[in-house]
Amino acid sequence: MKNLTPQRPESAISLLINELTPHAVACNYPPRKIIEWKHKDEANIYLFLDGQLSILRSSDKLVLGSVYEPHIFGIVELFQHQRTHALRLDTPSTVLKLSALKAKKIFRERNLWYAITEILAYYISYLGYRDSLVYQQLIYSVIREHLFEIMNLPDNIRKNTTILRYIQDRTHLSRSSILNNLSTLKNEGRISYARGGYLLEIISLPEHPTGKR
Repeated sequence: MKNLTPQRPESAISLLINELTPHAVACNYPPRKIIEWKHKDEANIYLFLDGQLSILRSSDKLVLGSVYEPHIFGIVELFQHQRTHALRLDTPSTVLKLSALKAKKIFRERNLWYAITEILAYYISYLGYRDSLVYQQLIYSVIREHLFEIMNLPDNIRKNTTILRYIQDRTHLSRSSILNNLSTLKNEGRISYARGGYLLEIISLPEHPTGKR
């Protein structure tokens, strides 16, 4: 069965961004910049408004997810201080920041805790989704789910994202395992991809492989 991506709490994200933006300052970060949670010992909240951003696991830089729509980061870090992941800008992006202390004050004054709870619930659900995506017995199953993810990317992102790079960034699967499965799926007429490995179409991906993977 195809894993369903958790539904983004759009209204909660929009509400917090609208409330915090007047108090935030713009960041002039270049692409590939790793964003630090603290600056001069002060924790920050980051408002991502446009562009492309990836969430990395700090221990091995595995990509946990990529973001293309407005979002807010740093809420978890208001309450927990493990700093287990980092943010990386993949393209020119618009990012604002404000101090965690100022954000907390606004949350209290504007009684925004319900929206915060919705966003935290989304984070938890997404981590569960990621675990179900990656920690599966069959290599084929992992690749299959990531192919569905790629197909759901915005067209301009998908046409510039190779299947191999996308899956390698998000799993520990070997290059040969990924390419062998992709080749088999293409030969079986189940997917089509352009020269260079850019996914064009998913025709039919069975839940279980029809041959050896």
